[in-house]
Amino acid sequence: MFVWLASYPKSGNTLVRSMLAAYFFSKEGIYNFDLLKNIKQFPKAELFESLGLDLKNEKGLIKNYIKAQEFVNKKNDVQFFKTHSYLFNIEGNGFTDLNNSLGAIYIVRDPRNIVSSLANFLNISITKAIDHLIHSTHIGGNLRSKNREEIIKTYTGTWNGNFNSWKSFKSNDKYLLIKYEDLIFNKEDTLKKILKFIYKLKNIKFEIDETKLKNVIESTSFENMKNLEKEKGFSEARINKETGKKIAFFNLGPKNDWKKSLDFETIKKIEKAFEKDMKELEYL
Repeated sequence: MFVWLASYPKSGNTLVRSMLAAYFFSKEGIYNFDLLKNIKQFPKAELFESLGLDLKNEKGLIKNYIKAQEFVNKKNDVQFFKTHSYLFNIEGNGFTDLNNSLGAIYIVRDPRNIVSSLANFLNISITKAIDHLIHSTHIGGNLRSKNREEIIKTYTGTWNGNFNSWKSFKSNDKYLLIKYEDLIFNKEDTLKKILKFIYKLKNIKFEIDETKLKNVIESTSFENMKNLEKEKGFSEARINKETGKKIAFFNLGPKNDWKKSLDFETIKKIEKAFEKDMKELEYL
C-alpha cells in the first residue's frame, strides 16, 4: 500500500522524498539523487504505458488511476508515492482509494514563498505564477511535447484546493501535516515526526537509527543538494524553452523571502485569495 507524499508544487516535497529515500533505501543514510528512484511520482508516464494506455487520452488515464495503483500494489509492501495532484473525483473517477492508500503526509508551504519558486520552475512571470496558485487547475497537458511527462496532466487544483482535499485522510487517522518552514528550521524533529507517523501506519515499533538520522539531516541540506545538481544535474529540472538549458531546480531554498521579493499589491492579492487557509496554518 502507498504512503502518499502530497503537496502543491514547490512546497518541499522533494526534500521530504529525499530524506525518506536516504533513510529507508541507503545503508548509512547518506543521500544521493539515485536514491530518489525508490520513490516514484504519480501520475507517471511509464506506469500508464506499462498498462498499454494512450498518454494523450486524458479521460482514459483518469479512469485508470486506481487500476495503475493496483498494478504497483501487487508488490505487497508499503511504498511511497509522491504527487502534486489534489485528491480529486472527476466524473466519478477518484484519484486513489483506501484499498491502495495506507496514509498521506501533506507538505504545505506559505503561498507567498511558493510564488517565486514556481515562477522559476515553470519559467513564467511572478504575475502568472500568482494566477497559477489562485486559478489554475493543472500543470502539464502539452500534447505536442516530446517529453512524455509533460503530456500528462497533473491536476494540482489551486493552492488551497490542493491543501484542503487531502484532509479527507484525517477521518481515518491517516494524515500528517508538515510545514515546509519546519523542514527548514526544525529539520531533525520534523523528520522524527514523519518517521514516527510512518511506523505507526505500518503498525511496527518506532525505533530511530540516530547515526543514520544525522547523516540524512546533513546530506540533504539545501547547499549539498544544490551542489549535487551543479555537479551531476537533476533529472526533474525543467528545460528553458528559449535557451535550451536546464532551469536550476534548487534555486533559493531557505533564502527565498517573500518580504523581500514581492511587492505590496502582490502580497495582498495572495493573502486575500487564501485568507481563511493561511490563518488556519498560522501564516497570517
